Amino acid sequence: MNTTAESVDARLEARDISLFYGAAQALRGVSVAAAPGKVTCVLGRNGVGKTSLLRALMGQQPIAGGSIRFSGADITALRPYERARRGISLVPQGREIFPLLTVEENLRTGFGPLTRDQRFIPDDVFSLFPVLQSMLGRRGGDLSGGQQQQLAIGRALVMRPKLLLLDEPTEGIQPSIIKDIGRAISYLRSLGNIAIVLVEQYLDFACELGDHFAVMDRGAVTFTCDRETLDPQAISRAMAI
Repeated sequence: MNTTAESVDARLEARDISLFYGAAQALRGVSVAAAPGKVTCVLGRNGVGKTSLLRALMGQQPIAGGSIRFSGADITALRPYERARRGISLVPQGREIFPLLTVEENLRTGFGPLTRDQRFIPDDVFSLFPVLQSMLGRRGGDLSGGQQQQLAIGRALVMRPKLLLLDEPTEGIQPSIIKDIGRAISYLRSLGNIAIVLVEQYLDFACELGDHFAVMDRGAVTFTCDRETLDPQAISRAMAI
């Protein structure tokens, strides 16, 4: 990936995040951090607040309390497009590609936050997901679910992210493409200049890739560990509570 030297300092620190949808509280004092060259995995069952956390980090939903810092700056009040310009990129649950646009046009939608000289598709997008290069002229809606997921990740990478937020990228995806996505995440981590937050329910996938782990339940983080103290059974028990 073509990134700037600033990416090395691209650390995320979210502290005591609270978030409401009307009267319903979705996040309760959630804290999470992500560092360049590391994968932070957020795990939990459906409906525990994982997607709400990513929406808060991306600025898609205003928070009621707490703070979000990125690259040393307070971004709590910034809008999503302002966070995108600072290098935060989201691969949403359900992919949300544009079905009537071609693969190439979908990828080019990632140009939005970039300066004019950066508005080209990085080679890494096609080396990680070769199928996209062979399908540039096909409409996004004609791709399989797995190919659409690769397209959604490719679109995020076009933005040259310093922080990549992935919301359940393995959901409904065939095993062969899950492996491709896992290899892509491993490669991006190995670059050392991209912080990654991976929301997952697929425990084996998360344990293979993660450096830090946080399990959520009822809008709060209830269990944390690092790779050095990783106990998949303990994570599984925490997810089952």
